[in-house]
Amino acid sequence: MAFALTVGGVTFLMAVIWGSPLVELMRRLKMGKQIRIDGPKTHMVKMGTPSMGGILIVGWVLIMSVVVNIVQIVQDLEIAESAIIPLGVMIAYSVLGGIDDWQGFRLRPGEGMRARVKIWFQLGIALAATAVLYWLVNDGHGYVAVPTVPVLLDIGIFYIPIAVIIIAGTANAVNITDGLDGLAGIIAATAFAAYGIIALLRDQQFLVTFCFITVGACFAFLWFNAHPAQMFMGDVGSQALGGALGVVALMTNQWLILPIIAIVPLATLLSSSLQVFYFKATGGKRLFKIAPLHHHFEAIGWSETQIVQRWWLIGLLSAMIGIALAQV
Repeated sequence: MAFALTVGGVTFLMAVIWGSPLVELMRRLKMGKQIRIDGPKTHMVKMGTPSMGGILIVGWVLIMSVVVNIVQIVQDLEIAESAIIPLGVMIAYSVLGGIDDWQGFRLRPGEGMRARVKIWFQLGIALAATAVLYWLVNDGHGYVAVPTVPVLLDIGIFYIPIAVIIIAGTANAVNITDGLDGLAGIIAATAFAAYGIIALLRDQQFLVTFCFITVGACFAFLWFNAHPAQMFMGDVGSQALGGALGVVALMTNQWLILPIIAIVPLATLLSSSLQVFYFKATGGKRLFKIAPLHHHFEAIGWSETQIVQRWWLIGLLSAMIGIALAQV
């Protein structure tokens, strides 16, 4: 843990130094936020804010993970005992998210990649990661830890579709959560810290280090994303963080408690899904004033800072409960 915390701290210091140059570069490249016309009117002041700040997170997670794992990867080629799987998923989703962001700047302003196209790429990445986890890491077993049960349960081949849904679903959940200054970054950092502690309890040092490197990178991003934000995360960061979080949950075998630890992204995803379902089922009526959920609370009068702080308190409490459940 001491090593992981130290590396996480170094990651923060290194990444925060490069935050300002990244903001300036994105401004010069005109990589500014496009505001949807059906979104909160108070967000119009954010128009043009650099919105691919997730590059800062993913870039430094990649650099630091390679540095701390290079000996193990080169000498032992122990894929199962290194950060290469969650790191690979993070990079893959980051590339997909970057394409989505870029299309939102150039091809379909404010919209990005079409959802029906993006979901197939998300599922493809998730399926590839699941195949590695199932056959290479777990040797053809579908392990799951159940609270109060002293041994791992093997659900067999059913693990594959469940794991695909977990990885792709978490990628989308964190992506949708990225809507307010500081929200996605602090929620993701809290969830990774929780799973870092769970990995420590399972003696998975490679995951402990990866999780706290990610926490350090998220903190560096939050330095520039605190309200009023100098840059936004974008899909390049939110999809990457969500996908990697899903993989970490699967690698610890503690994926049953992921909905608790990631309760804020889950609630955000469900609110958007319910809004669409209710709208279609009722012929145009809305369940929430605006979806996702954080925008609904903005619409009823909560300030952006209030929502972020309260959502973080919920996320922190949920993380504590999740860690407790992982030990029983």
